[in-house]
Amino acid sequence: MSLRQRWKERLKGGLEEHQIRVEISTRFSRRNASEIEKHIEAVWNDRVTKEPWLFNGAKFRLHSAELSTVIPSTSTNCVTGEEVLQALNSEAVESGHQLADCCRDITEDSQKDANVVSEQQVLLSLQLGLTCYKDFLGTNWSQEAVNLQRRGEVEFGDPQAFLAQPLGVGAVMVTSDGQVVMLRRSQKVAEAAGLVDIPGGHPEPKAVCQGVSEEAISVDLMRGCERAVVAEIFSSVCAEIRDEVNVPLSFLSPPVLMGIALNHTSAGRPSAEFYIRCSLTMEEVKDFYWRGGPEAHESTDIVFLNRAEMLQLDESASLWSELCPSAKGAVQLYQLVRPDAV
Repeated sequence: MSLRQRWKERLKGGLEEHQIRVEISTRFSRRNASEIEKHIEAVWNDRVTKEPWLFNGAKFRLHSAELSTVIPSTSTNCVTGEEVLQALNSEAVESGHQLADCCRDITEDSQKDANVVSEQQVLLSLQLGLTCYKDFLGTNWSQEAVNLQRRGEVEFGDPQAFLAQPLGVGAVMVTSDGQVVMLRRSQKVAEAAGLVDIPGGHPEPKAVCQGVSEEAISVDLMRGCERAVVAEIFSSVCAEIRDEVNVPLSFLSPPVLMGIALNHTSAGRPSAEFYIRCSLTMEEVKDFYWRGGPEAHESTDIVFLNRAEMLQLDESASLWSELCPSAKGAVQLYQLVRPDAV
């Protein structure tokens, strides 16, 4: 069985919330260096001068992820980061995006019989630190991002070591009549203006550390709250649909995680891509959207693709060049995992 086939078998249908674990530690936060901190501060001050409404909120930083399978009363087998990259890099269509699961330094018994997969429980462990929007602008989104990656590789063997790497979320939401919902981004948003995207955003540490100011949020405050962090990651993607598409939460199914896409237009920033069913029809969703939600200003139009179009969507399609990099990653994860075929 090929690497790609093993990956598809392990993630068939996607992962539910109970299959996700998180480890939170300062070890998983960004590496610091005095000259890099000065650069971040300069970038931030320049942006705030031009856009005084910018807010520096805390974000979760994805350091790495470990996909494992557990057979009752036996050992754990894990997919290596290198193997998954080999399996998924063949699906990358341009330098602007690449699929990966960010696993690092894990081993797998590649001789395990593929027929055993159905008996295994698949778990995904996320290693998380803390970062913030200011650090994102000064690292991943900075003109110095490539140099920072080179330095990280040389000094730590990790090209992302000095980067913020805030974890995002995105949703492939399918209506009751089989339409996938996408949005045309406004020209006023900071990234990918005018392009077509899926609903998405970021899980918020402040949702776990309630009653604490953004500046006071720390890793220590979240130790012992790991399940709350997982719940925030899953619930945040539904909240983004509510705020961007204006669809009430009561019409949404529990999210299923399809995988993690890396956006290389922002130096490999990770986004967890989910599949969500909506009990409304396309016309009903359209009606909610045009009524306007809390984040209606972020998009100018709603776009629908049927399942057949979604499965066939690739770089040969006219729409492909209009998609945001993270949306391309979500499309290919949907085609790979097929969460609605289970």
